[in-house]
Amino acid sequence: MSSKMHVYQSIARAVSDHGINTMFGLMGDANLFMVDSFVRECDGRFVPAAHEGSSVLMALAYTHVSGKVGVATVTHGPALTNCMTALTEGARGHIPIVLLAGDTPVANPRHLQGIDQRELAKATGAGFEQLRTPDTVGMDVARAFYRAQVERRPIVLNMPAEFMWQEAPYEPQMLDVFTAPGGVAEGGILDEAIGMIASARRPMILAGGGATHARDQLIKLADRLEAPLATTLKAKGLFRDHPYNIDIFGTLSTPAAYDLIAQTDCIVCFGTGLHDFTTDRGKLMQNKRIVQVDVEPTAIGGGLHPDAALIADAGLTAETILYWLDEAEIPASGFTRELDTETLTAHPVDAKKTADGYVNYVAALQRFEEALPKDRVLVTDGGRFMTEVWCRISAPDPKSFVNTANFGSIGLGLQEAIGAGVAAPDRPVVLFSGDGGFMMGGINEFNTAVRLGLDLIVIVANDSAYGAEHIQFLDRQMDPSLTVFHWPSFAEVATSLGGLGIEVRSDEELETALEAVKNRKGPVLIDLRLDPHDVPRMRI
Repeated sequence: MSSKMHVYQSIARAVSDHGINTMFGLMGDANLFMVDSFVRECDGRFVPAAHEGSSVLMALAYTHVSGKVGVATVTHGPALTNCMTALTEGARGHIPIVLLAGDTPVANPRHLQGIDQRELAKATGAGFEQLRTPDTVGMDVARAFYRAQVERRPIVLNMPAEFMWQEAPYEPQMLDVFTAPGGVAEGGILDEAIGMIASARRPMILAGGGATHARDQLIKLADRLEAPLATTLKAKGLFRDHPYNIDIFGTLSTPAAYDLIAQTDCIVCFGTGLHDFTTDRGKLMQNKRIVQVDVEPTAIGGGLHPDAALIADAGLTAETILYWLDEAEIPASGFTRELDTETLTAHPVDAKKTADGYVNYVAALQRFEEALPKDRVLVTDGGRFMTEVWCRISAPDPKSFVNTANFGSIGLGLQEAIGAGVAAPDRPVVLFSGDGGFMMGGINEFNTAVRLGLDLIVIVANDSAYGAEHIQFLDRQMDPSLTVFHWPSFAEVATSLGGLGIEVRSDEELETALEAVKNRKGPVLIDLRLDPHDVPRMRI
């Protein structure tokens, strides 16, 4: 049965009909009544951000942690232009969200905030869906949700402002998303791949973000082959606690693991596009057979061309390979019997003493790994500090690790930490940010975390400089002073915004801060003061 209602009510109802109970956003002329209807008439929750781009970032992390499609909303013109970096981050990270974006009236082409919103969305790599007429609201919203899931990227649903108070019948519409895993390639390609794996003496299993659902099948295959397991950055934590997990593969590996990878003769890659950082620009894949498995044909051959490729689901393929290995009575490789995984996963610790008033960064990270809550969701902002965090701070599983560097931006971390906290309200969220990134984005939204009462622990790696640029000046024996900033006290800022801020300039103050974290009652920020000359280089 259809019922007549205002378009703003129909949009809210259509979103709710898709099982959405949380919406991030910032209200304006073209979306405020829709937001009001979503909250008051659909029993939804609206999470208000301080900046439009923040709402998209919150939705991205919400999607990653919860596994549901995140939804954000903004008004028109500058509200949407403020979302461009966030939309690009989502498109590059293949994260499905729907952004409900108001648009200026078609009848007023000279509207002050008018802009070609379709072209703007396309420039970010996001998809664009137009709300066509008041009568097509149900199908247009359904198309946006369908496309977000099958295209694995943000979809901007454009909502003309003049529609909002028009009345039309509302027809609920939901489109099936056919996500059943595909089969396994047959014939010669499968035979070739199994032959390469069966003949390998030093095989390795590598899992990426597209294989996180297949953990158990990949472990069974690795155990059968006696092959070590590794992950890309996006699958961080997938094989945690497995005895032959060497952790992250590539430029983020320990020196011992890097050497081990070089010794392998066959790498079976599941759900990874083999990015240059994963393969160290191809160096780690030389002189070995590469078998690549992915449901997406476009993922094959992007970084390097494999020796065999199977367009298929990771879990089903692992099961199929295991079946034929058993049928052929192929013996295990024995590779894992040679391994000392404790050595392979131990990153070196430089215990050199830093200048007075600063903390040794690597030693502090080791202490954070020991002392921070174990059931954490780990979020990292971008910057020179981040690769050491990726290597030294663990996450329980890939869904509990939010990496905001898909577009190489800084200043996205705190916003995504908020989205993660909304998705996992019973778990602590730990954010590592740089000082530049916190000033760019975190300072906008720290009070949002306070207002929401999130269990958030923020560690600011504060070297009072733009570190990636600082090191380039030093490398060329040039004066790095242009990269140095005299920021305000982040501890005082956090306290003034309603949280608890603690400045740390010594090992003793670090212990005091960790004790305060144990007794936290809301968002806590640790301002970790670092010497810009001592922060390690990025491992990329």
